[in-house]
Amino acid sequence: MNRTPDARLEKLLGDEALTALRRRLRRHFERAEPPSAVLRISDLDAAEHEAIALLTGASPRYTKSLRIDLARLDATLREAGVAASLRDALESLDGPIVHRATARAEARARWSAVAADCRHDALRRLLQTPAALGLLKRLARQDVDEASRLIARAETVLQRLPARGLARAQLAAETLGDAHALDGGQPVATLVIAALRHGFASSDGAGGNAAVETSNERAPDDERIRDVWARAGVLVNELARPALFLNLPLRASQTWLGTPGEPCYASLRQLLRSPPAFEVAGREVFVCENPNVVAIAADRLGDRCAPLACTDGMPAAAQRALLAQLASAGARLRYHGDFDWAGVRIANQVMRAFDAKQWRLGADDYEAAASAAPHARPNLGNAAVAASWDAALAPAMLRRGFAIAEEAVAATLIDDLRR
Repeated sequence: MNRTPDARLEKLLGDEALTALRRRLRRHFERAEPPSAVLRISDLDAAEHEAIALLTGASPRYTKSLRIDLARLDATLREAGVAASLRDALESLDGPIVHRATARAEARARWSAVAADCRHDALRRLLQTPAALGLLKRLARQDVDEASRLIARAETVLQRLPARGLARAQLAAETLGDAHALDGGQPVATLVIAALRHGFASSDGAGGNAAVETSNERAPDDERIRDVWARAGVLVNELARPALFLNLPLRASQTWLGTPGEPCYASLRQLLRSPPAFEVAGREVFVCENPNVVAIAADRLGDRCAPLACTDGMPAAAQRALLAQLASAGARLRYHGDFDWAGVRIANQVMRAFDAKQWRLGADDYEAAASAAPHARPNLGNAAVAASWDAALAPAMLRRGFAIAEEAVAATLIDDLRR
C-alpha cells in the first residue's frame, strides 16, 4: 500500500526530472538476487548526480558515475527520519517494487494451478501442453481470473457433448445464456474447439499438438471449424455444401433419402439428426472428387452403378460426416481425384482421415492417362505434393508436367463402377 512520502524525500528524490533515475534504482531491487551491498550508477546527468550526492553525502563535484554503499545509505535515511531504506524511499514515491524472478515464479504457479483444476479430461490434457496454455493466456489477456472463468464456461459446453444434431446457437444459449457465445472467434468457442481437436487427435492417434496446429493439407479454416463441431454432433451452417452420392445401400428396415439411379444430396443436418443405416459392411464404396463424375455415372449406369460418394473438392463437414459414417459401417472406401497438386492434397487427406485406398490413382494410372490425353503445353506447375499412397506419382507428374482432370478418365472409372 502506498504511503505519503516524507516532504524532505520528495524534495531530494521525488522531482519529475529524477523519474529516470528512480526507475534505474528500482530495477536494481527488481532484478537483484539477493540485492548487492554496493550499487554503481553510471551515465548520470547533473541533476541526478546532485540528488544522489545529497542522499549519500558524496562530493557535490559532478561525475558521471557514483558507487553507493546501500547499508550506509539505508542507515542515513533511517537516522534522518526520511525513510527506512532506499527501497522504502522508492516505494513511497512510486509504489511497490516487485522482484521479477519471484513474480514470474508465482505467475507460473498460478497458471499451472488453473490448468490443474480443470475437470474436463480433454481440456485438462490440452492445457498441459505449452502451446495450449499460451493460447489460454492470450484468450484471457494474461488475466488468471479471466482464464478460470473461460475454463469454467468451456467445461459447461464440453459436458453437453457429444450432441446429436444440436444447433451451435442453441448449444450456446442453453449452456452460456448467449446464442452468439460460441460464434467463430469468441474466446470460449476457441477454447472448446481446441479441446475437441485435442480429443479427436488423441483418439485418432495423432500427436499432442495437433489441437493447436494446422496442416497445409487441411480445408479452409471455416470448414475445419465446422467439421470439428460436426464431429461433436453440433450443427454450424448445417445446410451448406451438402454431400453428393449415388446408390448408397441401406438396411432393408430403413427408408432414407435417395432415389436409386439418381444423384442425391444429404445435408449435414440430415446426416447428424437422422444417421443413415448403411448396408456396406465389407463392400467397396467408391469416392470421387468431382460432381461431374457422379452425373456421368448416373447417366451411363443409373441404378446399376456401384455405390459412389463425392467429396466435391476438399471435403467439408457434410462430406466428412458421410465418409465417416460409411467407414464406421464397414465400407472399404476407394478414392479417385484429379491428377494435379490440389487433387493429391485432397487424396492425402481423404486416405488419412477415412482409411481409404487409392482407386486408379497411382503413377501407372497417371502415365496411361497422360499418354492418351492431348495436351498443347504443360500446365501442372512445380509446387509438388507427395502422394502418401504412391511415392512414384509426384515424380511422374513433375516429369510429364500435365494436370489431368478426373472427368478426362471418366470412361475408365465408369467401367469400374459397372456392377
